[in-house]
Amino acid sequence: MELAYYSDYAVRLVNTEEPARGKDSLTSVAAVRELFGTNQSAARRTAEADVTRFRAVRARLRAVFEAADTGDETLAVDLLNSLLLEFPVSPQISGHDHRDDDGHPLWHMHLADHPSNATAGYAAIAAMGLAFHLTEHGVDRLGLCEAAPCRNAYLDTSTNRSRRYCSDRCATRANVAAYRARKRLAADRSDSTGRTADSPQRSTANGDRRPGLSGR
Repeated sequence: MELAYYSDYAVRLVNTEEPARGKDSLTSVAAVRELFGTNQSAARRTAEADVTRFRAVRARLRAVFEAADTGDETLAVDLLNSLLLEFPVSPQISGHDHRDDDGHPLWHMHLADHPSNATAGYAAIAAMGLAFHLTEHGVDRLGLCEAAPCRNAYLDTSTNRSRRYCSDRCATRANVAAYRARKRLAADRSDSTGRTADSPQRSTANGDRRPGLSGR
């Protein structure tokens, strides 16, 4: 398994909150456990205190995405480095669950679960995964959805670095909003042009209606 895979841990955690909408789904032990996905052994270590600790890590991970989104690469790296220092990983070589056609293990690097608590383990994996993604693809591949008020985090894996939205749904909503805005602008311009064309024309002393001439 590629270590960059673990970057999805960071995205999942950050997107449990939608600040602009005032929504937060990270409110219980069960919600924290869901973030671990199939890693149930780590999820079972989750305690009530981890809810608050996960929220604190979430805020720091969002700050990384915000810095990257504004183009401040140095700040994004510094913030991520602080997480890496605080939550070190325990890499291991794994392969017992993956074998080739001849039955030989497919050895790969694996990030082992942190033994202390659920938050430390998750934060270590999320930070390291994000670090691998950042160094492999660039800081500008970390983004926040442009479809207001969403602002969900995403990882841009497009070939031409063109991703701007966290999902197809947000992209569609943004395109529809932009189309409607263009239609409104066109209608406003049409109305304005119509009013100008229909405005009263000034009369001459002879009673002729000539545009742009003052009466004498």
